[in-house]
Amino acid sequence: MKRLILGIGLCVAVATSVVGQGPKYGVTVNAEKNVDFAKFKTYSWTKGQPSPVKEIDTTITQAVDRELGALGMTKATSGTGDALIAYYSLTRTDVDTKAKPDTTGARPQYSVGTLMVALLDPGSRKRLLRLRIDTPIETEGTKLNDSINQAVAALFAEYPTRKPK
Repeated sequence: MKRLILGIGLCVAVATSVVGQGPKYGVTVNAEKNVDFAKFKTYSWTKGQPSPVKEIDTTITQAVDRELGALGMTKATSGTGDALIAYYSLTRTDVDTKAKPDTTGARPQYSVGTLMVALLDPGSRKRLLRLRIDTPIETEGTKLNDSINQAVAALFAEYPTRKPK
């Protein structure tokens, strides 16, 4: 009997801790140590997990190109650049479990975009930098383009050469 009560108590504690965490939004950065990111002057695109929607793919690549240009990097016109760039994207629907349900019992839902931009070594394809953002996005018309541009700008605001050491 004691085992049963202890088991139930443990399950409740685990369930409560998982429910209490909720989604985490924002930018995360994983950079390899001892890499001089200022030395990268050119880049080439390589395949990641692009959006299947052509307009979204174009908006993301243009935004990344713009941010890399602001860092002083240019797209290699021939051959491979100093770094390879890839992006990975997906969307999901989150539910606000803390909100009061409506008359049908449904809680508010909203779209969340995950975008990851990776900088890879052109020789080994080893990932040198991973910039990732999870953020609620507006999916209506031009608001989606604004959401993408803001997300990419937030990612590159965390680029290692932009952060004080």
